[in-house]
Amino acid sequence: MKIVSKKPKNSDLKKYGLENVTAHWNLDGETLQKITVEKGQGTETDNGTLCVNTGKFTGRSPKDRFLVKDDYTKDKVWWGRINKPLEPANFERLYNEVTSYLSGKEIYVRDAYVCADPKYRMNVRTITEYPWSNYFVKNMFISLKADEIENFDEEWLVLCAPGYEAKDPESFGLRAGNFSILDFTRKVALVAGSAYTGEMKKGIFSALNLILPTEKNVLPMHCSANVGEEGDTAIFFGLSGTGKTTLSADPERKLIGDDEHGWADDNTIFNFEGGCYAKVIDLTEENEPDIFRAIKPGALLENIVFKEGTKEVDYSDSSITQNTRVSYPIDHIDTIVEPSFAKNPKNIFFLTCDAFGVLPPVSKLTPGQAAYHFISGYTAKVAGTEAGINEPVPSFSACFGEPFMPLHPTAYAEMLSKKMTDAGVNVWLINTGWSGGPYGVGSRIKLKYTRAMISSILEGELEKVDYEQHPIFGLYMPKYCKDVPTEMLDPMNTWLQKGAYISKAIQLAHSFHLNFDKFVNQASQDIMNGGPLIDAHQVMDHHM
Repeated sequence: MKIVSKKPKNSDLKKYGLENVTAHWNLDGETLQKITVEKGQGTETDNGTLCVNTGKFTGRSPKDRFLVKDDYTKDKVWWGRINKPLEPANFERLYNEVTSYLSGKEIYVRDAYVCADPKYRMNVRTITEYPWSNYFVKNMFISLKADEIENFDEEWLVLCAPGYEAKDPESFGLRAGNFSILDFTRKVALVAGSAYTGEMKKGIFSALNLILPTEKNVLPMHCSANVGEEGDTAIFFGLSGTGKTTLSADPERKLIGDDEHGWADDNTIFNFEGGCYAKVIDLTEENEPDIFRAIKPGALLENIVFKEGTKEVDYSDSSITQNTRVSYPIDHIDTIVEPSFAKNPKNIFFLTCDAFGVLPPVSKLTPGQAAYHFISGYTAKVAGTEAGINEPVPSFSACFGEPFMPLHPTAYAEMLSKKMTDAGVNVWLINTGWSGGPYGVGSRIKLKYTRAMISSILEGELEKVDYEQHPIFGLYMPKYCKDVPTEMLDPMNTWLQKGAYISKAIQLAHSFHLNFDKFVNQASQDIMNGGPLIDAHQVMDHHM
């Protein structure tokens, strides 16, 4: 097979410490797919989509993520459980080991950029050991035009070597042989020991989550976003499994992006990336037509299983992992904004999958509540998704993306509060989880009802209705919403036993308060007042 590389003038790989490599530059997707299949590293579905298995790691490994602690980071980063420090000397040793490992090998180089708004564009060069890792980057970062390749200079470098594992991890200050490390001074993201492609994506976006707010006064957000015909932008925050990708893929609106965005001072919302990385477990064309139809040649499926004796994907099969994924270029979605940015944010949605069944399906937040729930980043882990979880467990991830946030969460929350106030944005909490009881008793709120609530908000209908305040969480619940059963809107109405509801709601409210303890010293009184109002007597009086 003839391989056609598109090489820039700046193509000396020895400056990175790479010697005697066979480098393939900026290959098209079709060529990368052929190489992957020929090397036995991937297969194709019945419609020609490339499938790979990421091996031992089918998700990120947050315990093995480090930031180099040096003059740039030492006073900026919120060091601790999430942001673990690594000594510059240990990074230097690891970097040299990885480049020595890659030397003499066949490697794949991709020049691209992140941040769709030209004012914030950051050029990234990615060097990968595997062709399909490069394919993922082709999908997820923003592609260069042909005439931009020749004079490309990178600002950041990503080195990805899944086949390398540190032999004596402790001597480097590591926990295990695999690692994902950011060095902000050298501007290098080093990923090794794991073939899970999301480590590369999240590495660069973690870098942006420090650079943009501290150097550019841009708020980085782990969210999806779309825009209506009138130019009104909606932003969807949410952790994995809450519906972020699904709900932003709306045929009536144009998609800006599905995962990572910046909010600039001129009220521009811009996409960080050039593609989408969606979960495909239990995917159906009926429920998620845009994502389903995006899975075609040019997309990359990870860790899926075929129906026996066929090349047809069984999306219900989680035998490899619950975290089955697809990456695809954003133009696989029919209704997109090009380039991927827009102005005038009007509504922000915080999505939560409440498996306890106590939060309202929709509620309007005050500015204090918005900051509180943003810092909390609540959802619930459902039984069966992780070993040892037999009933719902509350899960909190600050700013709906704590593993990727180098600064203290209140820094992002204060930026969000200011931007929300300046832009006059409405903020809503949407529960895509359970109603009528917890997981195992109640039922998951139907997607059609969630879509109806969001449509009513986007059309301004929920500006015209009356609200009542939830007696435990203090949230403001609409008394009416078109195309949604009215009894659903106050979750207590859906439970057979009101006492059981109150007990479960107070239990969850306590979880919120316990989680928030670590932020109390940095949070303003207004933010503190945005939390749950736990008072069982008030609750009983409200429903007597």
